[in-house]
Amino acid sequence: MFTAGAESLLQQAREIQAEELRKFCSRVSKLLREEDLGPDAVDCLRRLFLIVSATKYNRRLDKTCVDLLQATLCLPVCPEPLQVLCAAILREMSPSDSLTLSCDHTQSTRQLSLVASVLLAQDDRTEEVRTVAQHILRALESRQPEGPSLRHLLPVISKVVGLSPGVLQEDQTTLLSKRLTDWLRYASVQQGLPHSSGFFSTARARQPGPITEVDGAVATDFFTVLSTGHHFTEDQWLNVQAFSMLRAWLQHSGPEGPGAPDTDDKSELEGSTLSVISATSAAGRLLPPRERLREVAFEYCQRLIEQSTRRALRKGDSDLQKACLVEAVLVLDVLCRQDPSFLYRTLSCLKALHGRLSGDPACVRVLLPLARFFLTHGEAAAVDSEAVYQHLFTRVPAELFHSPMLAFEFVQFCRDNLHLFGGNLSILTLSFPNLFKFLAWNSPALTAEFVALLPALVDASTAVEMLHALLDLPCLTAALDLQLRSWPAPSERPLWDTSLRSPSCLEAFRDPQFQGLFRHLLRPKASGTTERLAPLHQLLQPMASCARVAQCAEAVPTLLHAFFSAVTQIASGALTNQLVLLLLERSDSLYRVPQFEARVHRVLSSQFLALCKLKPSLVVELARHLLEFLGSVSGVHSRASMVTGVVWAVGEYLSVTYDRRCTVEQINKFFEALEALLFEVTQSRPSAALPKCPPQVVTVLMTTLTKLASRSQDLIPRVSLLLSKMRTLAQSPAASSPHGDEGAEAIHTRATELLNLLKMPSVAQFVLTPSTEVCSPRYHRDVNTALPLALRTVSRLVEKEAGLLPG
Repeated sequence: MFTAGAESLLQQAREIQAEELRKFCSRVSKLLREEDLGPDAVDCLRRLFLIVSATKYNRRLDKTCVDLLQATLCLPVCPEPLQVLCAAILREMSPSDSLTLSCDHTQSTRQLSLVASVLLAQDDRTEEVRTVAQHILRALESRQPEGPSLRHLLPVISKVVGLSPGVLQEDQTTLLSKRLTDWLRYASVQQGLPHSSGFFSTARARQPGPITEVDGAVATDFFTVLSTGHHFTEDQWLNVQAFSMLRAWLQHSGPEGPGAPDTDDKSELEGSTLSVISATSAAGRLLPPRERLREVAFEYCQRLIEQSTRRALRKGDSDLQKACLVEAVLVLDVLCRQDPSFLYRTLSCLKALHGRLSGDPACVRVLLPLARFFLTHGEAAAVDSEAVYQHLFTRVPAELFHSPMLAFEFVQFCRDNLHLFGGNLSILTLSFPNLFKFLAWNSPALTAEFVALLPALVDASTAVEMLHALLDLPCLTAALDLQLRSWPAPSERPLWDTSLRSPSCLEAFRDPQFQGLFRHLLRPKASGTTERLAPLHQLLQPMASCARVAQCAEAVPTLLHAFFSAVTQIASGALTNQLVLLLLERSDSLYRVPQFEARVHRVLSSQFLALCKLKPSLVVELARHLLEFLGSVSGVHSRASMVTGVVWAVGEYLSVTYDRRCTVEQINKFFEALEALLFEVTQSRPSAALPKCPPQVVTVLMTTLTKLASRSQDLIPRVSLLLSKMRTLAQSPAASSPHGDEGAEAIHTRATELLNLLKMPSVAQFVLTPSTEVCSPRYHRDVNTALPLALRTVSRLVEKEAGLLPG
């Protein structure tokens, strides 16, 4: 989230028009032509970078300006900030066909890295990626101890491998594996020399000391990213960068990667012995380069795990310990997948690590890669990993749902490892109430992630319970807020709406009378039962205006669409009926967040129709429940979308065409119920307590009544009289007040059309209840038998009042 000042600058940058940008580019070009590139040039380039990066679409810059940016980037002598800005602007413009950059004339590794970053930002240009890789590897091959720094090149190599894994040749892969091995294992254990402080600095003051551990103790083993000091040498910086790209490189050069694998495999017996590389480095050097790199990577990760047990003196080092543990476990996972001999050397270490961290909330993010490791290797190592999953899915979301970074990583962990759960997928599907706590608290950021995850969570046994949970998601957000407020103040209090004062809600949260409902809402696992939470909706109403609750409510319609898209793939007939009953029930039992009910009703209406289309017979099977739903006039005004959908479905599917169990008696019952409903909504006057009924409800009611009459023709005189009254009512001045002029006109037009159809009952049945053959696409494409042609003929005959005789 940006500050007000930053938001203002971004808004100004987005609003700059093409003409203003052209003038500003002219000014930048003028400054870049000067021999002395001073602060004015830096300032203008910063502003230009803001302009080109503030919008999602590419800005078009003058060709002269682009050429000067490239020329400045390639100058042999130029202030570094200028070249960094030039490269950043050119990257923002990518992909571009006007680039003439080349790595051939770069003067330093820093300049080479900047030019390479621009070239690699172009879309799918394999040849350019290959050229960049050759230049960088040439620099690696010619590296001398006193040569230029390679620190700037390692990130580019990592990018090259990510963009085009097969671009490196076998000898180049071997060379880089050797270099990474040396940087990881043999970095200096002495601190770097400080910058000279001037004439009075003495040789004694500049003597470097040994590196230290995070707890201040002098390091007794090789340098790692967790080693500390005041100054660092070049090879120590390379050590840090080598570790940052180690996992990606192992995946590239390993047996399953594009690089050629080592041919010598280790046996399980060899894997049970400890590595002796530390004690006998000469013997280690006899290993092939890639296998040697794996051994060194294994040692490095073991050293990081040992260093993580030390108590850091600074918070920054403590955070670094956790980040390094995450990366170390991920690297060990890669090593064990590439070479099973590492598995038996790793298991005892990671079991102990899990035991140490499982009770520490500060280290919970490390549990995710540990769980992935046991998911991947638990069966091969005969390890029961269920305890790991149970702790991860039970305690972590319930206690730490308010951590946004953990929430995102947890959901990503679930998405990325679905294929590994296998027989343990039930742990994931049954834990959806806990996972929804992440969603309820962090809904804007996690909505897209859960849309992708929901298909894996939806299960026939928990679908009904999950739908209840999705509809109650804003209520869950309010309950989580109260739960946090009721806990003792944590050291790092999460963000919430401090302006909200809800003592009555907190008292209700602690009231034993409502503890059962709150426990159900905050349950960690699917319980197989549902509870009516209407009392909680009323209790938590003061919190409906909370910003977090409102954000969560906005995400629910999107999540409902994703849920129904998944559940319709697995729904049986019985489950479809259950879901329809739930939609009818919950349409009048939602947490009253502003605009939430209207949005959800639109989704429920569309999904009700989708379920009816999937199983048309449910209208007959659930006739009693549908009649009960339509019996409440108060529901028409508050649930117009849902009522419209139900009425339309009755008119469409209450027919022997879809279910032979449909009887005339059922048709008559629905006709009477709908007739009474139409009378109520048209005769009632809108007021503050009873808002106006949308004209769509009236037109759908008239259409459905006409459809039912066409199937039970004894009802035709009755519906004709009703339609005549509706047409007269729509023309009266009083009709314009509740429905508006357009609504009254729509009602009048629909009533006239339906009356014309009913003048010929056989034609009305043909049009309003078409057979399956008539509904087929061929019938509508054939110019001789098309339904529009039939309708036009009927309209002409009716208008001329000539019956069936030709006009």
